[in-house]
Amino acid sequence: MSKSTDKQGRIYLPKDIRERFGDQYRIVELPSHVALFPVDEDPLDGLRAAVGDAFAETEADELKADAREAISREVRAEAEDRSQGDEE
Repeated sequence: MSKSTDKQGRIYLPKDIRERFGDQYRIVELPSHVALFPVDEDPLDGLRAAVGDAFAETEADELKADAREAISREVRAEAEDRSQGDEE
């Protein structure tokens, strides 16, 4: 399917696409193209649908806390790597 933008840069999706995937999309810029990914009304439900029972018994707040903790670890590790690189 090919679509063009209007003067304001908008792209209009056909009704059958909107009915199938919804009205909200995340635009992802890739090196060779741009992709649209549908955003679920409830992203947590979308995640659960994508990964099955992996998070069935986990509450949203717990998932958020785990994600924040993982990000904090990554940031600390990157900071340590940079500081060790400066010492060399």
